Amino acid sequence: MKALSYFLFYTYIGLVILAGFWGAFVGPRLDHAWLFHLDTSTLPEYSRVNLISQYRFLRALELGYGLFAVLFTKEIFTHKTFNGLFLLIMFSGVLARVVSLVIDGSPSWLFYFFLVYELLGVVVIFLYTRKTTLYYDY
Repeated sequence: MKALSYFLFYTYIGLVILAGFWGAFVGPRLDHAWLFHLDTSTLPEYSRVNLISQYRFLRALELGYGLFAVLFTKEIFTHKTFNGLFLLIMFSGVLARVVSLVIDGSPSWLFYFFLVYELLGVVVIFLYTRKTTLYYDY
């Protein structure tokens, strides 16, 4: 279970870092076109600028979460505080996808894939870290 936990952790965090950096600093318009089939150039300027600005901001937070996880990997797998925070954030993403599914409707297959992969990661990492020595660091 250790190998699977670390595999799911690093693949998830790797994608979080890549998507965060890409969306914040390189290609948010491509993300909108590819992920949402939205040509932002067709939006009124006010809407386009605000949408892309907010998208960059959220992707930058995603990048920060990923970098945090890489820098504190050891703590995430050994300290209850770091572990709980990491799993809470990861599970919040899963829960947000489920809420969106119920309220907003069915997304594309790619978003279902992320939902299942992220949920699997939360469950496996949670179960693995319950078997390891976790302690509070205060």
